[in-house]
Amino acid sequence: MSQLLDSPYFQLFFTIGAALMAISVLIVRLKASRRPVTIRKIIIPPLGMATGFLMFIEPQMRIPWIWVIVAFAAGWFLFSYPLVRTTHFETVDGEVYAKRSPGFAYILIGLLAVRLALHEVVEQYISVLQTGSVFFILAFGMILRWRLFMYTKFKAIQH
Repeated sequence: MSQLLDSPYFQLFFTIGAALMAISVLIVRLKASRRPVTIRKIIIPPLGMATGFLMFIEPQMRIPWIWVIVAFAAGWFLFSYPLVRTTHFETVDGEVYAKRSPGFAYILIGLLAVRLALHEVVEQYISVLQTGSVFFILAFGMILRWRLFMYTKFKAIQH
């Protein structure tokens, strides 16, 4: 099993999969700006993503606590920052909409590029499974801060 996970084909498949996921997120986010924002639409992504913590049941996925803290902090402070800075809302006919930012697509693509580059570097030092764990924690920190920001901004504009 470890030979399969360490093969270049698996890593290529993973990279292509990550790129396809990023493109799908980009398309969904751009389409979502045409519909009103609701609290449910803000809180569901981090709640859904939280189910990913079940991966840590598998011992090979576990990482040291310091890695968890560093990855979460990197997601919270660094990777979420551009998303927070480009997320704006507007009220149209009493409903709240996300303003479409011209730089949003470029930011998502840039975050993906940085993530993939870091993934290749980190993967040289730790196992593929642990790399997945580190980047899951990083992504969770990023989305959690971004969605908490969206929630507070949504509540402020709603009143």
